[in-house]
Amino acid sequence: MEYMTTKQAAEKWNMSVRQVQFACEGGRVEGAIRAGHIWLINNDAPKPIDGRTKAAKVASGNLKQDKNNITDYSVSQGGSQMNCTLMHKNIPVAELVISEYNGNIERHGVVHNAAHLPLGTTAISGKDAGRIIPFNLNEWWTGRSIPASRDGIRDVLETLGIYSTALLLTKCYGLSLSDQYWICPKDSGLTWETVNFFHNDFSKDIGEILFGHEPADIARISLMSPDNTSDGWLKKKWIIVDGKRILMKGGSGVYQQEPFNEVIACAIMKRLGIPHIEYTLTFDNGKPYSLCENFITPDTELVPAWRVKEVVKKDNRDSNYTHLLRCCDTLGIPNVKASLDKMLVLDYIILNEDRHYNNFGFIRNAETLEWIGLAPVFDSGTSLWHNTQRVGSDMDSKPFRSTHAEQIKLVEDLSWFDAKKLDGIDGDIVEILSRSEDVDETRRARIASAVKERYEQIDKLKN
Repeated sequence: MEYMTTKQAAEKWNMSVRQVQFACEGGRVEGAIRAGHIWLINNDAPKPIDGRTKAAKVASGNLKQDKNNITDYSVSQGGSQMNCTLMHKNIPVAELVISEYNGNIERHGVVHNAAHLPLGTTAISGKDAGRIIPFNLNEWWTGRSIPASRDGIRDVLETLGIYSTALLLTKCYGLSLSDQYWICPKDSGLTWETVNFFHNDFSKDIGEILFGHEPADIARISLMSPDNTSDGWLKKKWIIVDGKRILMKGGSGVYQQEPFNEVIACAIMKRLGIPHIEYTLTFDNGKPYSLCENFITPDTELVPAWRVKEVVKKDNRDSNYTHLLRCCDTLGIPNVKASLDKMLVLDYIILNEDRHYNNFGFIRNAETLEWIGLAPVFDSGTSLWHNTQRVGSDMDSKPFRSTHAEQIKLVEDLSWFDAKKLDGIDGDIVEILSRSEDVDETRRARIASAVKERYEQIDKLKN
């Protein structure tokens, strides 16, 4: 017997892949077989009846005669669930029920260790303070999945016959290389030591599909990969080199400039003594990519700023900047303002357009929950007029003010800044950008000159 994938069936039946997936989950595709994470469909199987029709509901036994029944069948069909425990390394945190139909948390049960619940998932005031907010917990969970805007993700979903990135989470137990949370299916006997990606090898399959490579055998694809839980919209994948976990990330648009910008930002921060993650350049099939080693260890974790800012209710008198500082003070995170201000100075110099609350964060010990401080600066590629011809023009800023001219005013202490340390950086910028086939000599010179003007403006603010 010959089989087809959900993608092939969708083309044959003039349906979307998502509709075919729904039909398989609802038992409406004759002879459909689930093979691991994919559906295999008999080539001769007839097109399924539309699940919204009366005929389909009668056939499936879902039609209710009670006129007051308002069940939404598009949501309720395919009710398989995963009973599991939310774990923090080896610490049981809470019992969960996760839908294998859409990947969402349907409900939670006993809370074993409230202190280890993900930050921002509990009520912060009132009679329910400390209790789980179901919406927040599910938002945290689904927020671990690959964004739907990720370059190449649509190809992955169609190849696998999966309609939502949230469904990829259960395939890798929600494991990440950014923190130590994961889900342990009931009675599975799994332990953190045997499944975590810090110590154990992981599949390259998802990363290869994201990078446009067709799998040799779709039925043998493994979804045990940290690529299922990586953030951001640029094309990226995790690789292992000499035992080290390395993130490989691409560029966008005409100039493909983001990988080069990461290296330039590193050169600036190294001269100024700003703690940062080191980036290098590589090329694959003529395309540039940045490489950086994972800075999270098996004992630590990154908590995004957008989670930290939820721990205290925002006072109307506070700006976004002072509110975040207040949250950090409440949590006892040390040396935040000085570190945060250095990041803002860098962002002013390189005109970073995308320092949103998920592009910086704080590091803590995953077992003791002790806060270490602001993470070294990372993810600075969306900068240096990366996707515009208007080099030297003003661009929007994040996260505290809409313009860099206003945001830099938040920095009160510039005594550490020494413009002389950046003498000659323009030459470094030109040299780094000269490795790009998409950035011509004129553009390289204009970017180098514009950066010099911007750090000279910082020097004037200091004096």
